[in-house]
Amino acid sequence: MTTIRTRFAPSPTGYLHIGGARTALFNWLFARRNQGTFILRIEDTDVERSTQESVQAILDGLTWLGLTWDEGPYYQSRRLELYQRHVQQLLQAGKAYRCYCSPEELEAKRKQALQEGRKPRYDGKCRDLKEEPVGKPYAVRFKTPQTGSIHVHDLIRGDIIYENAELDDLIIQRSDGMPTYNFCVVVDDVTMDITHVIRGDDHLNNTPRQILLYEAFGYPIPRFAHVPMILGSDKTRLSKRHGATSVLAYKEMGYLPQALVNYLVRLGWAYGDQEIFSLSELIEKFSLENVGKAPAIFNPEKLLWLNHHYIKAAEPAELAKLLIPFLEKKGFKAQEGPWLTQVVRTLQERSKTLVEMADQAEFYFKEPATYQEKAVQKFFKKETAEVLSELVVALERLEPFEEGELEKVFRSIVDRKGLKLAEVAQPVRIALTGGTASPGLFEIMAILGKEQVLKRIRRAVESMKQAHN
Repeated sequence: MTTIRTRFAPSPTGYLHIGGARTALFNWLFARRNQGTFILRIEDTDVERSTQESVQAILDGLTWLGLTWDEGPYYQSRRLELYQRHVQQLLQAGKAYRCYCSPEELEAKRKQALQEGRKPRYDGKCRDLKEEPVGKPYAVRFKTPQTGSIHVHDLIRGDIIYENAELDDLIIQRSDGMPTYNFCVVVDDVTMDITHVIRGDDHLNNTPRQILLYEAFGYPIPRFAHVPMILGSDKTRLSKRHGATSVLAYKEMGYLPQALVNYLVRLGWAYGDQEIFSLSELIEKFSLENVGKAPAIFNPEKLLWLNHHYIKAAEPAELAKLLIPFLEKKGFKAQEGPWLTQVVRTLQERSKTLVEMADQAEFYFKEPATYQEKAVQKFFKKETAEVLSELVVALERLEPFEEGELEKVFRSIVDRKGLKLAEVAQPVRIALTGGTASPGLFEIMAILGKEQVLKRIRRAVESMKQAHN
């Protein structure tokens, strides 16, 4: 039985974007589902636009998503000799030819074709030259058959027929000696034994040209699967105006990789009505048969909902590790351990991203600089200062300083004073956090500890006294 071999082959001319990440994910899942091999290839023959920074961003993005590759990364820029050997092979077989037409000539022919309402294409001037000029620069073109058709059987889109007469004589090597994209792809996929080419449907029109090259070499043709585009909410191609498109931007925005993976797989693939999948479930259930033909619509709100789900379901200790960089960005020193894990546990239900969680955790690391004005007007009354002063005395004596014991102290005071719990709890909450919305009061008091709680309540009492003098 043939081993399934898939590949992800990005060009390092920018970051790893959402569309590329989904293509990588589909290839990775298909390989894992079939006990196959997932290969990473960097298509960096565009020397002017390719950068090492982009390469690193692609590697970092895939690693963060957990899409580990089995082979590679292979770099096209290091395989030029291999491509040149294959160009010579076609020249010697009479299946390619040298084209001496200058860029100016080709541009003039293109303009003329457009003016005459014809499809711009090479007119074959150099296809059957009897004598070739000496010392003149040349590109190498593939001799596309002028009759017949190419039958593409696509695993997602079905059967598509292309007439050879509609195809140009493809340049396979430029005049500077660099091979072109469509040629490199074929040589790479053959020499890397790729069995399935899974890619975006913007590559569909390249497929007949590539099949002709496979046939010219006598190589086996892989199976093709072209996945639909990802569009924004306005049904136009996904771009920055629809929100972040870089995978690592979502990392910086506090998204969890498993949430993004889960969201990406549902952009074009479905398994009944199920929305949430673990990675092991995806490997078990993924198939190309369930990839749709229609474009997928990117919905940031759905992604945020999924991220909230994964934050709520995460182990607090693991989440605490991930939260540390976000806290440090806010200037807080934080380290792994039971205390930070407790902090995270109080915030999981309330936080949709790690950025939100770091924002909401602020009061654990520093006293509130100010109190919410409406909260002060409602709860910081003259008589409240007296009640909180009594509370301070009771808390000073309290041991252990734990949730259950803290609640008893509060209940005792409100019963003795004939107050509602909120009349004491809310002013304390404001004193500790700066506002009226926070995790459970007794939880946060226990986490903050006696010293910090007393300090903050005393400060609030002073604030009340000054306001009502």
